[in-house]
Amino acid sequence: MLSFYLNHLPMSAPLTLQSLPLFPLGTVLFPGGYLPLQIFEVRYLDMIGKCHRAGVPFGVVTLNRGSEVRQAPSDAPGGDNFAQELFYATGTLAQISRLSRPKPGLMLIQCTGLQRFTVTRHEMLKHGLWIANVQAIADDQLVPVPPDLQPVAKTLERVIKTLELQGTTADQMPMQPPYLLNDCAWVANRWCELLPAALELKHRLMALDNPLVRLELVSDLLERNGIPT
Repeated sequence: MLSFYLNHLPMSAPLTLQSLPLFPLGTVLFPGGYLPLQIFEVRYLDMIGKCHRAGVPFGVVTLNRGSEVRQAPSDAPGGDNFAQELFYATGTLAQISRLSRPKPGLMLIQCTGLQRFTVTRHEMLKHGLWIANVQAIADDQLVPVPPDLQPVAKTLERVIKTLELQGTTADQMPMQPPYLLNDCAWVANRWCELLPAALELKHRLMALDNPLVRLELVSDLLERNGIPT
């Protein structure tokens, strides 16, 4: 079983998670985000299966070097000398909501983004799985969308309604209910997932501790991308 547990420290100290299994991806998972994944690498099949059985989350971190699929360098075709994977230190817990096994060696999972965290220590196990000690980041405060940013929320609402009218099924929707259209963090996070921005920028937006500032920056991005609000 995974060596994974929550350590509840005194109120003055942050919540820590030890030996959290990590999944480095070429995407940014935001709190409240929807993440479907196909799992076929041995290092993740075992980890995901154990997390699902235990009902515990794993950590999603964003790659800034390397590939989602473990690759050996051209001058080292075998052994443990694999291409280096580097990832940002801030990530998000992912809770598995659905898992299926359509054939041997393949899992299809659907996950929801939970709390953000900062990696304080990490190591790669022999079979290639990353584990880390992390500190949880406080959840975004609930901040109502101010009047000057209401158009950003209304435009997102139109996107959701358009997708529903087009017959988009629940598991194909890029965001999942409940639709918190008067919450700065929820609206900003969903736009960050939808906008064609660089991973580095999306990661910086995710790591911001002020949801109102995040939404203001999203409003600027919408204008820059020619999306009317």
